[in-house]
Amino acid sequence: MKNILQRIAYVQGLADGLGLEESSKEGQILLELVDVVAELAEVVDEKFEDMESYVDVVEEDLAELEDYVYEDDDFDDYDDFDLDDFDFFETYPETAEEMFEDIEVSEDEAE
Repeated sequence: MKNILQRIAYVQGLADGLGLEESSKEGQILLELVDVVAELAEVVDEKFEDMESYVDVVEEDLAELEDYVYEDDDFDDYDDFDLDDFDFFETYPETAEEMFEDIEVSEDEAE
């Protein structure tokens, strides 16, 4: 943004050095255009600075929120995670008879 402001100042200097007269129609148009561009650049620069400060505030709030959300989570604990500790990969009985063959039923319960 500073580069644009410097270039506009350069164009203003060129316009002043040309000796454009405000009495001519061309001179009026060129000088007015240079002034409008300079004002526009100043407004954009102010808005850009406002946006930068807003982004800084949002980043700070996000950092606080991340600290709050993730403060109890210790992701290093997951390094010791092992699927072998779980029985996901055991074979399961394919039929109902195989599933219940290890269950003992007394005669009273069978009737």
